[in-house]
Amino acid sequence: MRKVLLFIALLILLTPGFAQAKTVYVAQIRGQITSYTYDQFDRYITAAEKANANAIIIELDTPGGRGDAMQNIIQRIQTARVPVIVYVYPSGAMAASAGTYIALGSHLIAMAPGTGIGACRPILGYSQNGSIIEAPNKIVNFYIAYIKSLARASGRNATIAEKFITEDLSLTPEEALKYNIIEVIAYDLNDLLNKADGMKTKLPVNGRYVTLDLKGAQIVYLQPTLKDKLITYITDPVIAYVLLTLGIWALILGFLSPGWHVPETAGAIMIVLAIIGLGYFGYRSAGLLLIFLAILFFIAEALTPTFGLFTVAGFISFVLGSIFLFSGGGGVDYLVSKEVYTQLRLVIITIGILLALFFAFGMAAVIRAHRRKAQTGKEEMIGLTGEVIEPLVPEGMIKIRGELWRAVNKTGESINIGEKVRVVGIEGLKLIVVREKEKKFEEESKGGE
Repeated sequence: MRKVLLFIALLILLTPGFAQAKTVYVAQIRGQITSYTYDQFDRYITAAEKANANAIIIELDTPGGRGDAMQNIIQRIQTARVPVIVYVYPSGAMAASAGTYIALGSHLIAMAPGTGIGACRPILGYSQNGSIIEAPNKIVNFYIAYIKSLARASGRNATIAEKFITEDLSLTPEEALKYNIIEVIAYDLNDLLNKADGMKTKLPVNGRYVTLDLKGAQIVYLQPTLKDKLITYITDPVIAYVLLTLGIWALILGFLSPGWHVPETAGAIMIVLAIIGLGYFGYRSAGLLLIFLAILFFIAEALTPTFGLFTVAGFISFVLGSIFLFSGGGGVDYLVSKEVYTQLRLVIITIGILLALFFAFGMAAVIRAHRRKAQTGKEEMIGLTGEVIEPLVPEGMIKIRGELWRAVNKTGESINIGEKVRVVGIEGLKLIVVREKEKKFEEESKGGE
C-alpha cells in the first residue's frame, strides 16, 4: 500500500513536467475579403488545430469584400476546434463591411486604439462613373437578419449590429466596448493576451464554452506566403480593374499590329491576373487557370515561333500557377509540408523548363514537318524537267531523273523527241506536261504584268 501511495505521489509531482506548453498562434489578414481570404483563414486555423493551440489570433485589417467568402469564413471559424480571436490591429486598421461580420462570428473580438468597425450596408458594386450600385431591399433585409443572428448567438448587441447596415454606423474601440460589440481594447499583442486571459469565449468551441488560458503563452507567428502577398496586391479593386483595362488595350493593340506578339502576350497575362484579382477563384482554381494559360502560350510558340517570347511567358505562367497550387513558407502550407515543398520547387521549375523546351523545339519541329512540302512520292514530280524520248502526240514517253514516265501534253500539241518538258500535273500514273519554252514564256508574261 505504501508503494502505491508513493507511486501516486511521484506521478502527481511529475505531471506538471509533462504538461503541454501553452501556445497561441498569430496570423495576419490584410486587404479585400475574397475566396483567397477563406483559404488563408482555413490554413491558419488548421495549423492551430493541429498544434492543439490555446487560441489563434487573427490580426484583421480589411475594408470588406465578397459576401459568399465572408460567410464561408464565419462557418470555418465557428467549426474551429480552437478559440479564434479577431484582433483589429494595428492602429489605423479597420474591420469594415464583411470584416465586421467576420468579427461578430468569432469567439472573441479585440480592437487596438485608433481602429474602427462597422459600415456594413451591402452593395452590388460600382458603376462606370464610380458611383455605388445599391443592393435591393431583399438582399439588405437578408444581411440585416444575418448580422443580428451573429450578434445574438454571441451575446453581443444586436440593435447596434443592425445599425451597422441600416445607418452605416461605424464605431471606435471605446464605443464598440461600451455598446457590447467587442470584448477587449488592447494596445498590442501582449496586452491582448493579458486582458483576454480568463475570459470565456462568446461562442462554443468544439461544443463547449472555453475559458481562455493565454497569459505567458508561447507565441507562434504564421507569416503570409508568397502567393498571399501577391494576392494582397492584385485583389485590390483598383489594381484588378487597371490590369483588366490595360490587358484589353494590349490585346487590341496586338491584333492591330500582327507579328509583334508582345502586346497580346502581356495583355493575356494581365487579363488573367485581373480575373484572379477579382476574387472569383480560390488558390487552386487560380493556379489551374495560370497553368492553362501557360499551355496556351506553349502551343502558340509551337504554331507561331516568336523567338522564345511565348515560351518565356508560358514558363512564368506555369511557375506562378504551380506556386498557387502548392504554397511554401510561413510554417503553414496549403497542400504539402514545407520540407516537401522545398523539393517540389525544383520539380516545378524543372518541369516548366522541360515543357517550354518541348513546345518551343519539339512540337515546333513536328508542326514544321507537317507543313513542309512532300519530298517523296508523285507530288515531288510537279515542277521537274524531263526530256521527250517518244513523241508526245499528244501522249508519249519522257525521261525524268533516269526514270521513264508516260506523259501527255497539256495543250494537246505534238512535242518531238529531244525537247524539254516540265511537269505541271499528275493523273494516276500519267504526267501532265508542257513544252519547257512555253512554261518560261508564261512565267515571263506574268512577270511583265
